[in-house]
Amino acid sequence: MSLRFFSSPWSIAAIALATFVTSCSTTPSSAIAGPSLSSAQVSRIGQRIWQSECAGTVAGLTSWNSGEEFASLGIGHFIWYPAGYEGPFEESFPQLIGYLRQRGSAVPAWLLATRDCPWASREAFNREAKGERQQQLRTLLAGTVREQTEFIIQRLQNAVPAMIRAGGNAVAVSHGLLAQSPEGLFAMIDYVNFKGEGLNPKERYNGQGWGLAQVLGDMSAAEARSAPAAFAESAKRVLSQRVANAPAARGENRWLAGWKNRCDGYKKPL
Repeated sequence: MSLRFFSSPWSIAAIALATFVTSCSTTPSSAIAGPSLSSAQVSRIGQRIWQSECAGTVAGLTSWNSGEEFASLGIGHFIWYPAGYEGPFEESFPQLIGYLRQRGSAVPAWLLATRDCPWASREAFNREAKGERQQQLRTLLAGTVREQTEFIIQRLQNAVPAMIRAGGNAVAVSHGLLAQSPEGLFAMIDYVNFKGEGLNPKERYNGQGWGLAQVLGDMSAAEARSAPAAFAESAKRVLSQRVANAPAARGENRWLAGWKNRCDGYKKPL
């Protein structure tokens, strides 16, 4: 199976059909080739992710949230861990830098010399908010919004076969139906960046995950036919379950209302 990742229009729906056919003994009539994403739609996806994560500001491209142990960088608030810390969430910023280099972006030399976030704490990070390194980071990230959006889309494309292998027919059906509309594609693209694929065994509370695979698997076949609104409701259920399972010390309930609002955005036109 091959798919051209960086041409316009984007044909993510093609992977839905191919993976669905290879995963199921029978293919329902809903599993047909869906729409592609135009260049303009890809741009809108990037802008919506940037708005959700950073309020659409350049300053928000370099953040370290209160109560977290890592920097959150770029339009997708890609995670970057400091040296000596290995958290439970997928670290994505080093992968983004590798991707930007492949795309020919001019990456500051100091970024190429370190695998780990050079700031050991939120306090150290904030002290250098106006320093040269963070200014260079913001310049790089503000100038590569398109590339960051494509990086997130590629993450979804790469994850689909593994999610279907892990979740079986329920995930395949839900994914195939969501892939029939730009809004359904956006919901999956945004959520995989927002809360991950759901395949990392470390991303579990009480053995239960909260990623895209879990949201797709939670949708019933009847619900899936009203996608992407059903996806939004499934995501809210999965995230509520995450908060209920989370260690009390993390205080994740403070984020739940905002997470649900973001999910409700999947019901709106792209």
